[in-house]
Amino acid sequence: MKNNEFEKLCKKLVLDYFNAKKEKTDKFILKEEDIFIVWICKTLQNNKALVSTNVVDGMYYEITYNGDKNETYFDAYKKWDNVVYTNAEEVEVI
Repeated sequence: MKNNEFEKLCKKLVLDYFNAKKEKTDKFILKEEDIFIVWICKTLQNNKALVSTNVVDGMYYEITYNGDKNETYFDAYKKWDNVVYTNAEEVEVI
């Protein structure tokens, strides 16, 4: 799959996922312009992207296209912490 096709697919998957899973009382509807690609790569017949939104919810998404099987894998993650360790000692929690 070409990168531009894959990028469109990624944004559609995140859009559909977010709008289906958001709080029912939240009137906000995610739009395509609220989604951005953090990182994207194509290797041989496979694609992978890390995707996020401008919503401050700590979510990010990893989407992988397996060209051999014509399958797309969608993972949704929530960032809990960003901890810095120096010489195995906890220094700072960001």
